[in-house]
Amino acid sequence: MTTYKLNNLNLDKFKDKVAIPKYNRNAIKTGIVHVGVGGFHRAHEALYTDILLHNNNITEWGICGVALLDFDTKIYNTLKEQDGLYTLVVKELDGSLTNRIIGSITEMLYAPENPMKVIKKMASPEVKIISLTITEGGYNYNEATGEFNFKNPLIQHDITNATSPKTIFGYLTQALKLRKEKGLNGITIQSCDNIQANGDMTKRMLMSYVNVAAPEMVSWINTNVSFPNAMVDRITPVTSSVDISTLVETTGINDAWPVVCEPFKQWVIEDNFIAGRPSWETVGAQFVEDVEPFEKMKLQLLNAGHSVLGILGALLGYTTIDEVANNKDVTTFLRSYMRNEVAPILKDLKGVNLQAYEDSLLERFGNIYIKDQIDRICSESSAKFPIFILPTINAQLKENASIKQAAFVVAAWAIYSLGKDENGKTLNIKDALKEVLQNKAIEAQDNPKYFLEIESIFGKLKDSKPFVDAYTKAYNAIAISGIKKCVKEMNSNAINKE
Repeated sequence: MTTYKLNNLNLDKFKDKVAIPKYNRNAIKTGIVHVGVGGFHRAHEALYTDILLHNNNITEWGICGVALLDFDTKIYNTLKEQDGLYTLVVKELDGSLTNRIIGSITEMLYAPENPMKVIKKMASPEVKIISLTITEGGYNYNEATGEFNFKNPLIQHDITNATSPKTIFGYLTQALKLRKEKGLNGITIQSCDNIQANGDMTKRMLMSYVNVAAPEMVSWINTNVSFPNAMVDRITPVTSSVDISTLVETTGINDAWPVVCEPFKQWVIEDNFIAGRPSWETVGAQFVEDVEPFEKMKLQLLNAGHSVLGILGALLGYTTIDEVANNKDVTTFLRSYMRNEVAPILKDLKGVNLQAYEDSLLERFGNIYIKDQIDRICSESSAKFPIFILPTINAQLKENASIKQAAFVVAAWAIYSLGKDENGKTLNIKDALKEVLQNKAIEAQDNPKYFLEIESIFGKLKDSKPFVDAYTKAYNAIAISGIKKCVKEMNSNAINKE
């Protein structure tokens, strides 16, 4: 099969093999600046926008992708060379592949190379939305206190070097300042990250920064900028070399960085766009007055479920989520955790069939064609646990209800943080707090409670006797008997109590 490099020049060569953009990409104006052009954005917001541009003959909602950090060089260079084009590969449950070339990213900027170019782009009149996928850790808050972390050296740099920022807060502040100076109308800043009340979080963190770095902007931002909350959902594993070669062999598309994902996708958005928005609801998004019930369900079930499978699976020696999700003992444990400890805190959800949602999650996790890497799911767990797991623990403690399974997961994380699985193989731990986690994990071998002393993660949880007792019991059991045997015993105890 003849192969061609993916770019504008070769686009028509693929039209008989895959779906391609049929709109005139040269006529599309940039209405959205998106920061963080990773796999999830390209499988989600960029897809919705591509479908919209294709179906509705509109020209004002193209996306300018921004590679914000130094290590984003690869994605910037790849998309720049491919004219912003990439292939989205949907791995269906039956193993078939659905390929689509996405064309909604019409510009790419590399922030470290020219910060002012990015700031000016964000401040251009045609831009109505700045959207973000900067990961949980990118919001720069202390998980224990909820406060903005001014001790971050990059934040200190931005405060004293306003025109050459390194963080999203520095860029946004300067862009909004420039918009005000130009006399422009308002703009929407839209988070697409897995954080509960992500719009509220974005505003709170940004305003904390602005109060110090540019206090004269506070009133203008309060009047002219909106921060809609949203719930986003689509499993998007890391693209492998096999994915790239399969695409070439089956379609002839030489794409240096395609995106693979599951068939399921969901986007629930608060309709709070001060400067107008794309009609994403016509292509599958859902606009609502209150996102909280949807995001609470997703964070505490899907995202927490991923973390549970990731930590337990890593200790058992698995490498992909589908492998552990097809381990009956682990999925029985996860079902029990969802039913006994998470479902009670979601009882205010109306019109939602939790049982059906849980069933769909286990089906999605078990998709043998996705091959989501466990070390990806476990990465930055120090930022994920306070969002995905701790809310369940704290809510259950307030009700004097069960926290045994959540405590078991935290104990497993403490042992995971030692850096070895049960077969003695080294774990690939990727976490901003890796050293802190490992040091506390070593101390926990003498006294398990020491791991809970990381206040930025656990807050005052170490002062809760019910939790500490359950956690210590689980830790000692895992340390003595191993995760496999302990999961079986947890399941047996849960069944006996039902």
